[in-house]
Amino acid sequence: MCSWCWGFAPVASALIDQANQAGVPTHLVVGGLRSGSAALDGATRKYILEHWQAVAETTGQPFTFEGAMPDGFVYDTEPACRALVAARELDGERLWPLLAAIQSAFYEGAHDVTTAPHLVELAEQAGFARGLFAEAFTRAETRAATAADFAWAQGLGIAGFPTLLAERNGQLALLTNGYQPLERLQPLLGRWLQQAASA
Repeated sequence: MCSWCWGFAPVASALIDQANQAGVPTHLVVGGLRSGSAALDGATRKYILEHWQAVAETTGQPFTFEGAMPDGFVYDTEPACRALVAARELDGERLWPLLAAIQSAFYEGAHDVTTAPHLVELAEQAGFARGLFAEAFTRAETRAATAADFAWAQGLGIAGFPTLLAERNGQLALLTNGYQPLERLQPLLGRWLQQAASA
């Protein structure tokens, strides 16, 4: 539910493919951008929609502005983050399709992806067994793992999203903190992968 992450989605997909082709696994950590937020007021909604407009213009990603975040909408990213943590625990292969489905539902479909029923429905569409996913989503361990992801990101001082890190032998390298186009990041990741292969 981070607009720049939605803008970054095609770039992330290409970089994940690049890493996978080099035999390097990828791991999604959720950052908790707006965890536990209050209902949006008119001024905040207007500010966010202006921000979305800038993301759309910069990245070319589609947004639906009409009907997005209606009156009383609580922009709490924790449930969507927790859905991704549940997905990661159940089936890492289906995690990325679920992420794409959540982002598309929110930004293109103007759907409320902060509710359990909608997130379970999206997970089922991504190939998860409905009951199994619903149980994992509500589990205390999943809530704790989500909070641990938030704490890990905060502990590293990550305040902006998307952030892309590369890890080798326990050492983290920052590839980007914030949106960057593919043509800037692909060579950077390529050099890191080359160094990793020769290490």
